[in-house]
Amino acid sequence: MLPIAVDAMGGDRAPGEIIAGARQAADELGVPVVLVGRPDAIDAAGGPQGLDVIAASEVIEMHDDPAHGVRRKKDASLVRAAEAVRDGRASAMISAGNTGATMASALLRMGRVKGVLRPAIATPIPHPGHHPTVLLDAGANAECTPQYLVQFAQMGSVFAARRYGIERPRVALLSIGEEDTKGTPLVKETHALLTKTPGIEFVGNVEGRDLIGDAADVVVTDGFTGNVALKTLEGALKFLVGAIAATLPAESLAPLLPLAADMDPDSHGGAVLLGVDGVCIISHGSSTARAIVNAVRVASEMVAADLVADLGDAVA
Repeated sequence: MLPIAVDAMGGDRAPGEIIAGARQAADELGVPVVLVGRPDAIDAAGGPQGLDVIAASEVIEMHDDPAHGVRRKKDASLVRAAEAVRDGRASAMISAGNTGATMASALLRMGRVKGVLRPAIATPIPHPGHHPTVLLDAGANAECTPQYLVQFAQMGSVFAARRYGIERPRVALLSIGEEDTKGTPLVKETHALLTKTPGIEFVGNVEGRDLIGDAADVVVTDGFTGNVALKTLEGALKFLVGAIAATLPAESLAPLLPLAADMDPDSHGGAVLLGVDGVCIISHGSSTARAIVNAVRVASEMVAADLVADLGDAVA
């Protein structure tokens, strides 16, 4: 396998935690990894620790406008990582940096899979004791057409099958009620199209409360709604964990630790940008070394599964 390009400059804990995670992934998983970033910053954080480095003199910061940043900072670590995939020097890219810029870099440098109208961010929603529910779009496209959502369903179904080994993933549409008469015009028209789309197991509408549960394996929505739902879940879970920790004595928390670990975003590595011509993992901004290890694991598995080719077949 070609090395996986890890953006050493992206994330709240960069470059130290990113480098540590990349090194750990290379050691534990046996997956080749190349760091992308400013050599001086990498050296100041302890050096590449035996990993190869693709030099990049610029960094797209969290506050930078994504599209402008990619166009202006042509030697940014995100841009160079995407170019490494495009040019066949890397098999996948990973970043915990600016989400919009990661998406823009992948889209502008790697391009779209043939036939894909818009890429979508597929985020795993933890479901303790069960495989995660895949939510997409989680923020790439604030405004969507029914045709976009149909493709999200097709791509999400392929991803759930390859990532979690589900033979025939159940696909649902996020709405304000289970009845096909409820929802916005976008939801109603998409529902009508999905019932006629071959190759997917469409099970109808689900509500926000069904995101954590066994109602569906894949839940499709527009990027605005998906991002709001995702951030609401993150905030609610963070509050709940904090409230429990503050209420119970320390010795009573031990049985809850496995559950907390499963709900931790670091356990899943990050979201996958589906629809670009290469594997792209978007990790959480606060990613630790553990998150990067898991992101490398997901990236290597998706490369080995030839996910990109399967996405092209699904939307063809």
